[in-house]
Amino acid sequence: MNYDLPDEVRIESDGPVRIITLNRPERLNAVNNAVHVAMTEVWRQIERDGDARAVLVTGAGRAFSAGGDQDTVQNELSDTTGGGRRRHMTLGRELVHDMANLSVPVVAAINGPAVGLGLTMALLCDIRFMAEDAWIADPHISAVGLACGDGAAVIWPLLTSLSRAKEFLFTGERIPANDAERYGLVNRVVPADRLYADALQFTHKLASMPALALQATKRALNMHLQRAAVGVLDYALAMEDVTMDDPAHKAMAAKYVKPSAG
Repeated sequence: MNYDLPDEVRIESDGPVRIITLNRPERLNAVNNAVHVAMTEVWRQIERDGDARAVLVTGAGRAFSAGGDQDTVQNELSDTTGGGRRRHMTLGRELVHDMANLSVPVVAAINGPAVGLGLTMALLCDIRFMAEDAWIADPHISAVGLACGDGAAVIWPLLTSLSRAKEFLFTGERIPANDAERYGLVNRVVPADRLYADALQFTHKLASMPALALQATKRALNMHLQRAAVGVLDYALAMEDVTMDDPAHKAMAAKYVKPSAG
């Protein structure tokens, strides 16, 4: 199957495994509009790929993803017509639902920092391998004063305790790999030089399983995720929209705005 994706998201085939690489290493794979669109569309394309049996997701360079690209986010959210903001919210909703609805299993190889939306994408994968020197964080509140509307409020309480989810989403504190494994946010922590090989080997193991049985079991398990998304996601996105107009957010976001030339 031929995939139609921008250069910012690369997809390769390794037998029955599809390897997705977030490919903006110079920006730590921050999610700009092209990446946001591609990481929504790619799941639909994989669903149409009759030869795909499992997926591996990782980041190029030294990060998995630094989260939302601030230049893109500020441009979209300052769109006075509301088009940019509506597009941002629509993509956020579609990304969560499309990942939750995907039939084949997805493994994340978290090779470096996974932050905000980048972390949400990693946590929405079915199995997560993490390099022992990597870390994760969701600083929506602490860094930019926004409600966690991109799916974090959906997925975190399903992976760890509600208390832990509150602690780390409220504070935005970094979680090192060993703690992420201990809290249930990732499955396995491995040395950085083994991460990709170990994650790919495991993805091939999943691809070798009886496809119908594996996919049916994933669908049954993901009903918990789908029900959480239906109950939580629209409210979380709506409140992210509201907090975009909060003076606290605007003051915090101003530090990311580049001064105009001249």
